[in-house]
Amino acid sequence: MPHAKLTIHIPDSTWIKDLSTAHPEVVFQVVTSIPGEGTGIGLVRLIATDPLPLITDIQARDDVEDLELLWKHDDEALLQIQTVNPLPLLPVWRAGVPLKMPFDIQNGEATWEVTTSTSRLSSLRDHLDDLGIGFSIEYVREIDASQADQLLTDRQQEVLMAAVEAGYYRAPRESTLSDVAEALDIANATCSDVLHRAEGHIIHWFVEEHMEA
Repeated sequence: MPHAKLTIHIPDSTWIKDLSTAHPEVVFQVVTSIPGEGTGIGLVRLIATDPLPLITDIQARDDVEDLELLWKHDDEALLQIQTVNPLPLLPVWRAGVPLKMPFDIQNGEATWEVTTSTSRLSSLRDHLDDLGIGFSIEYVREIDASQADQLLTDRQQEVLMAAVEAGYYRAPRESTLSDVAEALDIANATCSDVLHRAEGHIIHWFVEEHMEA
C-alpha cells in the first residue's frame, strides 16, 4: 500500500488561490473538510499577523457562500467556510482517497499526504489531470517495502540507477550528466533536479539512521 506526498497547485479563480498568493506569508491550514460536486464545507485555521483583514476578504468572495468565525486569538483564527467552488478537493472526493488532515496551503500550493491503494492513487492522479490541476509527487513509499522503495519515487530510482549503470558515480567518472540525460531522453536540468532530490533523500536517511544508532 503506497503512502504518497504531493504538492498541489491550487487552481486559479478559487478564493484560496487568490488570497494565498496575494499573502504568501499566511498559512491556511485545512483542519477538516467535506467536499462535494457543487459545494464544500471546511474548517480553516488562519495563521497570520492580523487575520481580520483576510477574513473580510474571504467574506467578500463570490464563491464563498457562508463564513463563521469560530474563534480568534492574536495571530490565529478558526473559520468554518462553505464554498460553491470546492474544485481543489474534488479529485480526492471522486477518487475516494482519504486525505491526511490537517494540511497546509501557502502561496497557492497545498501539501497533501495520502495512504491508499495503488489503484486509488492512480485514480487520484487521473482526476487531478482531468480537472487540469497541476501537481508534483514529492515521494511515493510502499508501506512494509524495502528502505530504498520508501526513500525514492519510481522516477528517482529510474534516473539514479541509470546514472549508476553509466558510471556517473565512479571515481573517476565514466559519464557526464549530459550522457545520463541523453540515455533517458530528458533535459539536463530535469536529470540534475531528479538526481539532486534522490541524493538528498538518501543523505537525509543516512544522517537520520546514523543519529539514531
